[in-house]
Amino acid sequence: MKVRKAVIPAAGLGTRFLPVTKAQPKEMICIVDKPAIQYIVEEALASGIEEILIIMGRNKESIANHFDKTPELDHNLAAKNKTDLLKISEDLSEMANIHFVRQKEAKGLGHAVLCAKAFVGNEPFAVLLGDDIVDGEVPALKQLMDAYETHESSILGVQHVAKDQVDKYGIVDGALIADRTYEVKRLVEKPSVVSAPSNVAALGRYILTPEIFEALEKTPVGKGGEIQLTDGMDILRETQKILAYDFSGKRYDTGDKLGYLKATVEFALKHEVLKDDFKDYVKALAETL
Repeated sequence: MKVRKAVIPAAGLGTRFLPVTKAQPKEMICIVDKPAIQYIVEEALASGIEEILIIMGRNKESIANHFDKTPELDHNLAAKNKTDLLKISEDLSEMANIHFVRQKEAKGLGHAVLCAKAFVGNEPFAVLLGDDIVDGEVPALKQLMDAYETHESSILGVQHVAKDQVDKYGIVDGALIADRTYEVKRLVEKPSVVSAPSNVAALGRYILTPEIFEALEKTPVGKGGEIQLTDGMDILRETQKILAYDFSGKRYDTGDKLGYLKATVEFALKHEVLKDDFKDYVKALAETL
């Protein structure tokens, strides 16, 4: 069955980015001229996704507002004949069929995905984390969707991380079965550096079968006092094969301050309008350091 739907969990508290996230969703922090979550939505659409559900928490209404129509703004832009800006605003409100649901309690990523059960129904679906932006020639999600069409199994997007960073991620214990593809034997959420079975880390892209919901309903509270998606996938693995795909592309953790700064600089250096002037600025700045 074709993957048509995507779920974007955006209910986290954003504690790594305090104080700015005290009153503003981390997903709405701007990278050059677009909020982080817009890059995620654009990747989903570029991969062929037809419907998107964004899981929100309290005080995140600005995410929904960003993708909604803005009659007052559009009228003002039209009256001033700012047609280029008007097109940006109108295209944004019409770019996708987006639904929203609120996660009423911050119980973790697994619980957030469980909030999508009614939206998903009995279909395979994608999950894209709002913190992780991937810049690549082929969208990271499209790579996973192509792999799903070949194998028809739940599949998580992975890349190798530095060994001293494994305690920040869900880590895969698996065997390479094809080019860039692993069969997962075990998933471990944020293991210690010493106990990690590998440095192959889940990095914010998943294709899941609907049976994940039954697994998540059985998943006990795990690391951090939360219901972890990796724990739910490990339960699902008992009845279904789960694969991991080593996707290509540069991944930025925009929920981390340094990751956000890297993304901002590197996306600005590619920006159609800004890149030349910004490159000159960076070169001149580098000479003063």
